[in-house]
Amino acid sequence: MSGGDYSAQKAENADAPKIPHLLRRIARLFEPHRATLILTVTLVLIGAAISVLPPLLTKQAFDEGLFPPSGTPNIPVLTQLVSIMVGLWIASAALGVWQTYLTATVGNKVMGALRVRLFDQLQRMELAFFTRTKTGVIQSRLQNDVGGVAGVLNNTVSSVIGNTVTVIAAFVSMLVLSWQLTIVAIIVLPGIVIAQRRVGQIRARIATKTQESLSNMTAITQESLSVSGILLSKSFNQQEVETKRYSHENRQQIGLQVRQQMSGQWFFATVNIFLSVIPAIVYIVAAYLITGGVDVTAGTIVAFTTVQARLMFPLLGLMRVALDLQTSSALFARIFEYLDLTPAIVDKVDAHEVRDGALGAVAFDNVTFRYPDADSSTKPTLDSVSFAIEPGQYAAFVGPSGAGKTTVSYLIPRLHEASGGRVLFAGDDVRDLTQDSLIRNIGIVSQETYLFHATIAENLSYARPDATTEQVEAAARAANIHDTIMSFPAGYDTVVGERGYRLSGGEKQRIAIARVLLKDPSVLILDEATSALDSISERTVQGALDAASRGRTTIAVAHRLSTVRSADVIFVVQAGAIVERGTHSELIAVDGVYARLYAEQNRSD
Repeated sequence: MSGGDYSAQKAENADAPKIPHLLRRIARLFEPHRATLILTVTLVLIGAAISVLPPLLTKQAFDEGLFPPSGTPNIPVLTQLVSIMVGLWIASAALGVWQTYLTATVGNKVMGALRVRLFDQLQRMELAFFTRTKTGVIQSRLQNDVGGVAGVLNNTVSSVIGNTVTVIAAFVSMLVLSWQLTIVAIIVLPGIVIAQRRVGQIRARIATKTQESLSNMTAITQESLSVSGILLSKSFNQQEVETKRYSHENRQQIGLQVRQQMSGQWFFATVNIFLSVIPAIVYIVAAYLITGGVDVTAGTIVAFTTVQARLMFPLLGLMRVALDLQTSSALFARIFEYLDLTPAIVDKVDAHEVRDGALGAVAFDNVTFRYPDADSSTKPTLDSVSFAIEPGQYAAFVGPSGAGKTTVSYLIPRLHEASGGRVLFAGDDVRDLTQDSLIRNIGIVSQETYLFHATIAENLSYARPDATTEQVEAAARAANIHDTIMSFPAGYDTVVGERGYRLSGGEKQRIAIARVLLKDPSVLILDEATSALDSISERTVQGALDAASRGRTTIAVAHRLSTVRSADVIFVVQAGAIVERGTHSELIAVDGVYARLYAEQNRSD
């Protein structure tokens, strides 16, 4: 599903048959909170046991207090029984508050840990994952899907345990009071359970569609309300179109939400009717039993109907939990699907750190690259590319758009993985190196500079959080941006706005260069670092880049050939292959691809 949620189809198939497996995985989420759960379960068991006692005391209140064999109400006995019942209700309420606090704490901690696990998993995914999945869809997994299972995580344990214990205790109490009336009270339960399962399957399917719609709404919001999206819609006067697009998806969402809330309502209405009718039926059956000579007292009938309510309503609660689990199964399936993703680029078990011996040396040995989702019949993006760059050299990659220049720069830090051949860094295959040590030795300045909505100082320190103020300012001076920063009223505390939109293109680019200089890598990769700038800004930034490249290996992907004339070696890339290499003067003398490109740019300038 290009550009969207490529895994949505799998999640849509999540339904009841997967619930046992999902329950086991959900249960494992609670393992770090075992002690708190044991305490919670203990409170639930005590509370459930206490809640069954008042109905049994009701029988004694009727038969021994209100209507004793003597015929006169026994006030002392009645007062004692009522006092005990009130005490039990108070204790039950207090236990319920404590239990709610514990379950809410554990549930929210589990949900928070699940969200962090999901975020961490996404951080580990390869670049290609994000190029084929909408940002809004990913955000929806973190926010809507995890938030959608909050109720299950918060209430399932206490509800299942408490209601189960209550149902068992109430059922035993009903049998003790009258086995005949018990049969009448539970005769409809099998049909209710079967109907509940069917309703749960329907709600699970609706929940999947609802979350997919939420994903689409989040994606539209992220795309349309970002600074870039707003600029685009205003530039083309398409605000109304964007509103209509969002409105259409919103209508879809409203319809799905209504369907989700209404699904099962007739089921629960029918169950409630049965629950309301059963006590009346019990009265009629009791009358027949008394007529038939069975010993059934008024206290027994009152106590039985009270206990029967203690059976039916917790049973209804269990059914609701079962429906919630079935409904949430689609959400859990979507969450676990992301957690189960295996990053395409991982460290080997025996991966080692970058060695200092040949630090700065970069080479390609017969490297081929094809995007993972590309058709095998199409020509690879890079085909048998080989070259070597010595430590401290300034190497440039030039060529027509789409030739594969940027792909070369992405393969060096393993943002993509070579399909064939070897990418060498400091003399070692990058697949034999730890990703952390590889990235520590590489600095990247791209055409699209990304700055956080934070201060200039915070954006610079992102490269090195422990850097001192003096080190930050030294990097800014080296990038020729310190004086500009100090001209702002807030200086380094100036907030740059989303994606740095409060700064000019040249200012953003020089801050990006300063950020890389603060990192102090042995290899600097410049990916079209000046192509989006005007000629004045380009000269300013180019001066900062020249300063940044001194003393380190520099690999420049360039569109404007004038920016790389002084490079030690220029590689000309065309259709995924290196067709020429040499210095500027050597390539001009050859009068090949590079010479034609250079001549065309000079004519256009």
